[in-house]
Amino acid sequence: MSIVQNITRPKKNEEVAGFPLQESEVVELSGSQAVLQAFLAEDVEVIFGYPGGAIMPIYDALYDYRDQLNHILVRHEQGAIHAAQGFARASGKTGVVFATSGPGATNLVTGLADAMIDSTPVVCITGQVYAHLLGTDAFQETDVINITTPVTKWNYQVTDATEIPAVLAKAFYIAGSGRPGPVLIDITKNAQLQKFNYEGYTKCNHIRSYRPSPIVRKKYIEEAAKLINAAQKPFVIFGQGVILGKAEKEFQKFIEKAGIPAAWTIMGMSAIATNHPLGVGMLGMHGNYGPNVLTNECDVLIAIGMRFDDRVTGRLDKYAKQAKVIHLDIDPSEIDKNVKTTVSVWGDCKETLPLLTELVEQKVYPQWLQKFNDYKKQEEETCIQPELHPTVDVLTMGEVINLLNELTGGDAIIVTDVGQHQMVACRYAKFNQSKSNITSGGLGTMGFALPAAIGAKFGVPKRTVIAVIGDGGFQMTLQEMGTIMQSDVDVKIIILNNQFLGMVRQWQELFHERRYSFTDIKSPDFVAVAKAYNISGQRISERENLKNVLIEMLDHKGPYLLEVMVGKENNVFPMVPQGCSVSEIRLK
Repeated sequence: MSIVQNITRPKKNEEVAGFPLQESEVVELSGSQAVLQAFLAEDVEVIFGYPGGAIMPIYDALYDYRDQLNHILVRHEQGAIHAAQGFARASGKTGVVFATSGPGATNLVTGLADAMIDSTPVVCITGQVYAHLLGTDAFQETDVINITTPVTKWNYQVTDATEIPAVLAKAFYIAGSGRPGPVLIDITKNAQLQKFNYEGYTKCNHIRSYRPSPIVRKKYIEEAAKLINAAQKPFVIFGQGVILGKAEKEFQKFIEKAGIPAAWTIMGMSAIATNHPLGVGMLGMHGNYGPNVLTNECDVLIAIGMRFDDRVTGRLDKYAKQAKVIHLDIDPSEIDKNVKTTVSVWGDCKETLPLLTELVEQKVYPQWLQKFNDYKKQEEETCIQPELHPTVDVLTMGEVINLLNELTGGDAIIVTDVGQHQMVACRYAKFNQSKSNITSGGLGTMGFALPAAIGAKFGVPKRTVIAVIGDGGFQMTLQEMGTIMQSDVDVKIIILNNQFLGMVRQWQELFHERRYSFTDIKSPDFVAVAKAYNISGQRISERENLKNVLIEMLDHKGPYLLEVMVGKENNVFPMVPQGCSVSEIRLK
């Protein structure tokens, strides 16, 4: 609980501003001040937002809290929520967003959907018209509650200021507990202005009928251990649940004791170091050859903190039919949703993994692991070497990522947008520590990377943050360079420019007879645009200059934009064609 320090009692017509209050303190506050007191009590560090008429009272109150709460003015509300997502993903804390009513609130919807499917804890506060105007089609009135119900973990409309402390306590608890997700609180203007007797803020740690951390049933742990101990070819596939559960160490102990090869989803990437000897690569449509093929050869498949997304499974009727499936997940709705399990372990993997580790036998599977290595050699020759060490004249996306690995030592945070560059970065980036790979996984939101990189830098200011973006996605949110300029955010931006909407073009080439329908995209002079925002940068197309330019970018103090011209019609392989089994993955 926050401590009162030298609070002076307000005189008549004077506001209490900018002081955290004890629970026992009773003072008269406005609803807007109560919102900010809640933020102080929840240790909020930064708010990403954009002011407007319906949220103006909160912004007016924020003026007096500006030394305690760091507000970052974005250029678009979608930029605000993506920045909050980046902050949350990099720091492990809850991101916070302000937006006004109407278009301000609706501009959050894409980010809410993105945060919902990628389980990112975000609390959004939206302003709303006066309560007596609700339902009258007032200026900038939108029914944000019904609009955002499908894309939030919880939402609520406040029309009375006395509700604010309890509602916000509940909001932060719901957003950050169990399987995290976005929460939206819509506050009418009268509630923001309304004065009431504020009796302090109490954090929420329980809601009736809401069980974020389910009771672990040891019976199922024992059944899972029995299957693992009897397996000849066990295989672990893991997702972001390991990271969200802060169970990286527990996970590593489990696979090392059990000796089981482990592959990651793009959201699970960096939970263990990418060079871990039991790490066999990435699953999915553009994942590594061995993990995909051998999914259909393992005898026990252990899924941890992942949801069997279609990009991981391919055709479900041909997915791991030979295997007994063990699924560890905190969300019961994910169990048996897509893949029928033999044993389901419902619970927080921070709790379930140590129990499972205790029961599994110490083993190694040299012949089984060698199979993954054999497939890796095939992939190296056909896909990896031509991408990372090309003999062609044009630059490839993979060689840029490979050089980044060399220069950063795997210690940078890499934030990717969506498209070919995303798949290349996720395939080839190397990471030594968790929370280093930030991308839009489930929704696939173009325009995500630039604002998310801004948020990530605020979340972990001491780490190098590099946004890797395609020429198409960059143009969706490039206005957030204004945020970088105004707030002096030290992010490095690499645009891998192939002059196409590359991923769509690849599909058009492979499955639509090269009918390139509206995927040839023209772009402005990105370096000149960056310069207009006082961001240094340059454009490069020659291989001999690439390393020195990357060094210059990384050594530069402050933000930097590097545009790299890459091959126009290069494709990302391996690839599991849509509608195919994971074992039908193509190397070329």
